[in-house]
Amino acid sequence: MVGESPVIKTLFRSIQKVGAVDAPVLIQGESGTGKELAAKAIHRASARSKSPFNAINCGALPSNLIQSELFGHEKGSFTGASQRKIGIIENTDGGTLFLDEIGDLPLDMQVNLLRFLENHTIQRVGGLKEIEVDVRVLAATHVDLEKAVNEGKFREDLFHRLNVLQIRVPALRERGDDIATLAHYFFNKFSMEKSSIVNGFSKDSLSVMQLYEWPGNIRELINRVRRAMVMSEHPLIRPSDLGLERRVLDSRYASSLEEARDLAERGVVMASLTRHSFNILHAARELGVSRVTLYRLMEKHKIHREGQGDDIANHDEQTGSKEPNVLNFKRVK
Repeated sequence: MVGESPVIKTLFRSIQKVGAVDAPVLIQGESGTGKELAAKAIHRASARSKSPFNAINCGALPSNLIQSELFGHEKGSFTGASQRKIGIIENTDGGTLFLDEIGDLPLDMQVNLLRFLENHTIQRVGGLKEIEVDVRVLAATHVDLEKAVNEGKFREDLFHRLNVLQIRVPALRERGDDIATLAHYFFNKFSMEKSSIVNGFSKDSLSVMQLYEWPGNIRELINRVRRAMVMSEHPLIRPSDLGLERRVLDSRYASSLEEARDLAERGVVMASLTRHSFNILHAARELGVSRVTLYRLMEKHKIHREGQGDDIANHDEQTGSKEPNVLNFKRVK
């Protein structure tokens, strides 16, 4: 987890706090924001860090297999059960279990999960013996569980059992200060895949990335950067290589005239600052405003100067700068 923006620093602090206790945590956030990374960070920050961390996506398994995957089964308990199977809950004994997309769990399975959370015991499918397990549960969802409760799609008692502690992973569009840092981070991470002529990002591409809404969040950023690294035929990746031409930005929806003006104003300010590597004097001259006015506009639109290098478009210089803020609880006492 990489970033310097205020919202990501708030998330880092929240992870440290919930990692210090042993209660269930509900992790909320849009798809692609990194909820499993947050769960792993909580596990590493906890007293269970040396024990297993296991994850299961509740929405990716057929409903007839979920019970067996979670609780295991005994030999002969159903057709095809040729041997005993240890479920993921029992396999996580002493550690942390991450239940991703918990909102997709069928109602009949929610009853069994609630029983496990209340009694800390499980029963394998086809078994009679209750087995005690010591497992901390972290759950994640991109849906509004309170709304699902009101609609009868999610059990209220299970919701309260899971929702003891909460953290929210911010969407990428809320992390404007981190986008350039993340782009360079993934450029370095996948550098073995890139075309030999590609050295970094153009200023226009960084500006466009700052303005884009990122509906797919971090997952979308990774995909666009990796694709551009392979397909670009220029030393610096351009907006077209990322598939983020200006026309994409112009199509963004504004719910009011005031919001449209704010979006346009932020875009112009951000583009000028990026072109001038966040040199306030040069950007203010280009925009025809005083430095004081530019600072006020930056504050209004939550544009932060900190963390920007002298030439954020040049990859070779960027790699020589200080490391971005990386969440690593192995160093936390």
